Amino acid sequence: MAAPEVTRADLPFHGAERLQLDAWLDFHRDTLLMKCAGLTAAQLRTRSVEPSTLSLLGLVRHMADTERYWFRRQFAAAPLGSLYWTDDGDFLGVDTADPDADFAAYAAEVRAARETTAGRSLDETFTSTRGVTIDLRWVYLHMIEEYARHNGHADLLRERIDGATGV
Repeated sequence: MAAPEVTRADLPFHGAERLQLDAWLDFHRDTLLMKCAGLTAAQLRTRSVEPSTLSLLGLVRHMADTERYWFRRQFAAAPLGSLYWTDDGDFLGVDTADPDADFAAYAAEVRAARETTAGRSLDETFTSTRGVTIDLRWVYLHMIEEYARHNGHADLLRERIDGATGV
């Protein structure tokens, strides 16, 4: 079992705001998958930066839930539950997790996020479950930040697993 192969697109250096935000979000989505590429199921489950409970598969599961939470549950107000979340369940539930199923769930959530936001204005607002008014632009910026932070974790995890750096 290996993570899906991905070719990360070059980022545009100019263009419309939506083009830039979509490109940066996709760049970070692809980076996470690239950090997982070529690893076995056991390696993907490995918690290689003790005492942290993080693993690459846990990060994939967490980001699938995060995509669902912000784009569909919050922005679109879809009545969906979490995929994995149970007090860090996305990170802790990897010992018997099926990486193929988890990568498929991740890909499905990314597709659903794209479908949910297609044609929607970055200025469109919603009221979060915490009662805060948020616009779609904020969700994009938050997701880019969330991926950037976790891709830094993925760098460390991958280096500890097999010495691979970069990407």
